[in-house]
Amino acid sequence: MPAKPLDVLVVGGGIGGLALAQALSPSGVNVQVYEREREAAGWVRGYRIHLNQIGSRALHRCLPGPLWEAFLATSGHPGPGFGFHTHRLRELVFVEESVMTGGAADPSGGQYAVSRTTLRRLLLAGLEGVVHHGRTFQRYEVRPDGRIVAFFADGTSATGDVLVGADGAGSRVRGQYLPRARRVDTGALAIGARLPLDDRVRGWLPGNLADGLNLILPPSGSAMFTAAFNGRRRADRLLARGAGPGSAREPGAAGGTAREGGLAELETGLAGFGLDLRSLADDLQDYVLWAFVAPHGAYPAGAADLDGDGLKALAGTMTSGWHPDLRRLVAEADPASVQLMPFKTSVPVGPWPATPVTLLGDAIHNMTPAMGFGANTALRDAALLASRLVAFQRGRGSLTEAIGGYETRMREYGFGAVRTSARFAEFMISGSPLVRRGAKAWFRLCDTLPPVKRMSFGRLWTDGAAGEGEAGPAREAVARP
Repeated sequence: MPAKPLDVLVVGGGIGGLALAQALSPSGVNVQVYEREREAAGWVRGYRIHLNQIGSRALHRCLPGPLWEAFLATSGHPGPGFGFHTHRLRELVFVEESVMTGGAADPSGGQYAVSRTTLRRLLLAGLEGVVHHGRTFQRYEVRPDGRIVAFFADGTSATGDVLVGADGAGSRVRGQYLPRARRVDTGALAIGARLPLDDRVRGWLPGNLADGLNLILPPSGSAMFTAAFNGRRRADRLLARGAGPGSAREPGAAGGTAREGGLAELETGLAGFGLDLRSLADDLQDYVLWAFVAPHGAYPAGAADLDGDGLKALAGTMTSGWHPDLRRLVAEADPASVQLMPFKTSVPVGPWPATPVTLLGDAIHNMTPAMGFGANTALRDAALLASRLVAFQRGRGSLTEAIGGYETRMREYGFGAVRTSARFAEFMISGSPLVRRGAKAWFRLCDTLPPVKRMSFGRLWTDGAAGEGEAGPAREAVARP
């Protein structure tokens, strides 16, 4: 066992970096997080995050009990499954939630739609003095004794036993440590937006678009993804009935929650972290996300200069002939929410020797938004790396073995997700009618034969991540503060 606590420096206070800090903090590891954003709201820009079973299990391993319960109470249920449709809204195949989760009954094996704002508040809770904002990483040095010194733009530095680059797709840590690791443009470009989901919209929006995940497939050349977020509605229901999230299982939600308990018990647990359920619920907004994806060449010159209304109008033109409800979904979106998003991806690289410097999340395996694997894989990294570092802290093996074991497994599933996401993005923008017709025929076959459906889709969102490493370190300290 090391003579003193392990000092871990984490560059980047995004999802993966904060989850790692949550997992390490109660386990005798001295972890410090350095985030370039000066405000805590830095990465909340963007749309809701879909956590599949892999991400949910990893988050459950990283968070202390009250924060996990708050996550369950404020997350939206993504719906009964994933539907694939033609651009005229004719269903091709419907993948049930039971297929997406392997029939898991425990809430940690479920899938959730979570607000970025709420997730960030939960991940920051209890980390006062651990997370340092306004610290822009510049470079690192390895001292003769093997310890790592990280240097920041404000002239300060920090020294630790381990340096973790969790600083996103443009990682400076990766740039110094693995300069051969590259990101490339996939050729796909998306227009994304949100449509506020209120009673008026629920009155005209088809049920599968108002409550579920969907992929819309025209004959060729483009696609549209939609997803509903209903976290505010669910949280308001919990508060209105005065019961904790474990007291009554939400319709369709995997397993309800991890424990039975009233609202008062949940609020007591959250108070130790300076949070309350009402303020978390007030951060939530229900909406339907849509993203229209097509090749760069399908867009007119100057598309990048268009404002929200202009991009909406362009998406409307590019979906001419689609079902009227899909066109209305586009037309009524909030202009302030519209974004133009190029799809980029990392290029998988071969193994490298393990050292006290390592990477997680987008810093090493950045992937396209297709399939929504990015945040889930970052959380999986955090839980796995934490388990290996805690094992070393407790006297199991060397530090190099701990990091090397993490990197070997991470490269396998991380770059696997990169490849799957890139293939799916390529399929979404394929200009081949033959490819699209073949896929639709396969989807229809899957819908007819449930065993084929399970074989085709069952392992996209679950692959046995629950067995990786040890039990989550933070789960040993349910009420940490």
